[in-house]
Amino acid sequence: MLEYNPLACLPSSEELPDSDDTPVDNELQDLIPGLLKALLAMAWPERMDWFFGIDMGIYYDPDLPAIVPDGFLSLGVERFYDENLRPSYVLWEEKKLPILALEVVSQTYRGEYSTKKAEYARLGILYYVVYNPFRRRKPRLEVYKLVNNIYEFQDGNPVWLPEISLGIGIERGTYLGIPREWMYWYNQQGQRFLTPEEQAQLAQQRAQLLAERLRSLGIDPDLI
Repeated sequence: MLEYNPLACLPSSEELPDSDDTPVDNELQDLIPGLLKALLAMAWPERMDWFFGIDMGIYYDPDLPAIVPDGFLSLGVERFYDENLRPSYVLWEEKKLPILALEVVSQTYRGEYSTKKAEYARLGILYYVVYNPFRRRKPRLEVYKLVNNIYEFQDGNPVWLPEISLGIGIERGTYLGIPREWMYWYNQQGQRFLTPEEQAQLAQQRAQLLAERLRSLGIDPDLI
């Protein structure tokens, strides 16, 4: 008896466009998701069950175009698809919805507070995060959680995300030599994870302190 596999009739990730080919008009749309991805790699060095996509198409229906968040996080999936990595994120292959979608608002409004918010809710993405660096009177960071199919605003900065076991928030810092407000992951105590630059600087400071301590004891650290 011939077995029918409906998935065999659907296009694969290799056959689908990897993004919507819409150029970003704000560099932060790449830098902020890039920082979050780098921080996750340091926070979860041993975990291989997560994926953070940046400007990548999420395909949920073979007859509809992909949705393309600035960033998204999925849990319970392979971190590395194969040596060529993922060309796109296809739900009928991954079988896991992203748990978080991120939008960084640019000078060109793209429906982050209306159509995209409704689309992510309809899809069932648990957390929706919007960062608007141009706001002055309203919160620049908004975190929403899907409750009974409706996004509810989560107060605080950072906001703890129990299903991810991380917090997310904004504060001033330096990344890639740029001092400004950035978005970070936080631990349960509200301490943010250090950027790669900050970790390198901290290691250098510790090495200098150790060298000074050794010299005070009459030991040349260069001879050890």
